Amino acid sequence: MLKRLLPVVCLLLPLSAALAQTEPAAAPPVQEADAEAPPETILLVGQRPGPGMWKISKDDHVLWVFATYAPLPEKMEWRSQQVESVLAQSQEYLTLPGAHGHVGFFRGLTLLPSLIGIKKNPDGATLKDVLPADVYARWQPLKAKYLGKDDGIERERPIFVADALYGAALKQSGLGYGYDVTNKINAIVKERKIKKTDTSIALEMDDASQMVKDFKKSSLADTACFDKTLTRLESDLDAMRVRANAWAKGDLEAIRKLSYADQETECRDAMRNADFVKNQKNWQNVKERVQEAWVSAAEKALSTNVTSFAMLRLSDIVGPEHYLDALKAKGYQVVSPD
Repeated sequence: MLKRLLPVVCLLLPLSAALAQTEPAAAPPVQEADAEAPPETILLVGQRPGPGMWKISKDDHVLWVFATYAPLPEKMEWRSQQVESVLAQSQEYLTLPGAHGHVGFFRGLTLLPSLIGIKKNPDGATLKDVLPADVYARWQPLKAKYLGKDDGIERERPIFVADALYGAALKQSGLGYGYDVTNKINAIVKERKIKKTDTSIALEMDDASQMVKDFKKSSLADTACFDKTLTRLESDLDAMRVRANAWAKGDLEAIRKLSYADQETECRDAMRNADFVKNQKNWQNVKERVQEAWVSAAEKALSTNVTSFAMLRLSDIVGPEHYLDALKAKGYQVVSPD
């Protein structure tokens, strides 16, 4: 409940996730549902396997890494015989890396009154007051197209408005966050009673109630987050469909080639660099600590199990902060999917 009530915490986490995968060497080939791919701007539907998994190994111990990605076609049905085959052999499943605020349940209930109005701009300011005039002008047609006549949203902070706008635009464009893929994997893990290891870290709060109050009073450098979200919706929706189809067909190279305005980094940085976070000693160096926790869990799984299965975001594998490079530097063999 508190994760939903503390958007401050939620926005410290990556804002999107979707998936990719492969098979072990002996796995049978996947048969795609459609014999012929439709035009790239038309979203693929039907059963799709997604791309392949990364193989990390040392001696005879293997960790298969399944890369998440979003957005994905909302009407696509994900099904991978290869992933199911790997999970059938796995002794342990490592969840996606992340961070979450740690607040006791009863202590958390005391926060409820202070959470009222947490999404609003300080001092009753509106978007028109806090945004540059040119950015606000660009917001107006996108608001009308994706959110309609919602006057209340004009009083919310740009970072929350950007998130609402982006989600509405994806839905209207037939795209989603790929939760169906993650849910299916979790269902398989539960059904097979595979050991599940949470790789996320807990962020202790010195004074959660005071932190919420500080957030409500503080300004955020979230104009860049809002601006890049507008840019992405103005210019990237067709390319989003191309990348979503590329994932569905297993074409990682196509995803890599298509650059786009990375609003997620700007939005996360707006939160991570805010004063209310800097004042929390346990909330420092979160990005580095999250990566270290996942790498540590991966090493432990590799030393303990013959076969393990893990998930990472594609950006954590092919992006500038490559989680698997850390394992390669420690002497593990890393093989990318074809």
